[in-house]
Amino acid sequence: MAVKKTNKAVKPSGLTAPNKLKILVTICDRSKAIFYRDILEGYDVNLQIILYGRGTAPSDIVSYLGLADDGKAIILSVVSEKRIKEILSQYEDKYFKTKNGKGLAFTVPISSVIGVTLYQFLTNKGAEA
Repeated sequence: MAVKKTNKAVKPSGLTAPNKLKILVTICDRSKAIFYRDILEGYDVNLQIILYGRGTAPSDIVSYLGLADDGKAIILSVVSEKRIKEILSQYEDKYFKTKNGKGLAFTVPISSVIGVTLYQFLTNKGAEA
């Protein structure tokens, strides 16, 4: 029995998520990590990971410039696209009003998420979605 092959391309289902997600990367001084994490909690951010690192300048240059601590925190957060402007505006406000409130923040789009349950968790929808 012969199998008939067809050259039909598989069409995408056309399903899109109602709330697009982005990864927000925040780089700040290690001592300010909890401060910025607390800001994010006010914006329904369910997933945050704090990684600790060091600056890349050699120690002799750091001491010459009078910088004591080169420890940095990198906060990775999954955020709804519609909340990004609010969060970045809040960050900008805090950067200028906080002593040594320097930092860097940028976003990376998430193109796909596998599983409805995971998507519901990340968008803070739970069982209601």
